Amino acid sequence: MTQHWQTTRYRIDLATPRVMGIVNLTPDSFSDGGRHAGVAAALAHCEKLLADGADILDIGGESTRPSAEPVSLDEERSRVLPVLREALALGVPISLDSYKPALMREALDLGIDIVNDIKALREPGAVEAVAAHPGCGVCLMHMRGLEPKSMQEGNPRYDDVVVEVRRFLRERVEAVTAAGVARERLAIDPGIGFGKRTEHNFALLERQGELLALGVPVLAGWSRKGSLGRITGREAVGDRLVPSVAAALAAVQRGARIVRVHDVAETVDALKVWRAAGLPG
Repeated sequence: MTQHWQTTRYRIDLATPRVMGIVNLTPDSFSDGGRHAGVAAALAHCEKLLADGADILDIGGESTRPSAEPVSLDEERSRVLPVLREALALGVPISLDSYKPALMREALDLGIDIVNDIKALREPGAVEAVAAHPGCGVCLMHMRGLEPKSMQEGNPRYDDVVVEVRRFLRERVEAVTAAGVARERLAIDPGIGFGKRTEHNFALLERQGELLALGVPVLAGWSRKGSLGRITGREAVGDRLVPSVAAALAAVQRGARIVRVHDVAETVDALKVWRAAGLPG
């Protein structure tokens, strides 16, 4: 597997696991909706995450929690583009968390480094938007179905969740590389909580090594997820700090090279101890 992730402005060294800090510009995110609305508040949060040790900032303007209502392109654009313009001056890779091809194109024209797409570039025009760019990074995520609003409906079932997620991600990697996007620009995300029950999520963690066989870096997004609340009894999202850090470390132990988190300082500190102890990852 490659030990770097090529993005627009940065070739990110993945010999050391990287922490991607989450910047939600939404009023209804499951975890921190409304807390960072407005350009000034969002940039202050970006600066705090960087001071806490974030290596990458992931900026999104639409909630992807289960049952979330979709946001119009104009609304999402108004939320994220002003923040992206300012965040590009912060000296770290900037990621757009969106599945809308039109917004991808606008953000890439601004100079962002990464497109992080929960739909793995399945929207019409998404592959073309990324392929037209000479060097941006891309994260392809697995989600059951095409809409966050309905991804948990029908009590999600899989014959073998790891096999099915791996097959989907392999197909998406092949589709994107066939369009001319170099493999070194790609990362994959198993989509913890996106159309999966608790047992599915932990099977993906336990057998994460099977995803590494695809030969591209794995990005793990366990932060504050409902599965952590269910196994610990921590129903309140804000009480899931320790489980989130533990899940991030477990993902790193099993080969993840990027962890996407809300609690950057605590995750960074945990990884420092992890490395000092000489543990895998």
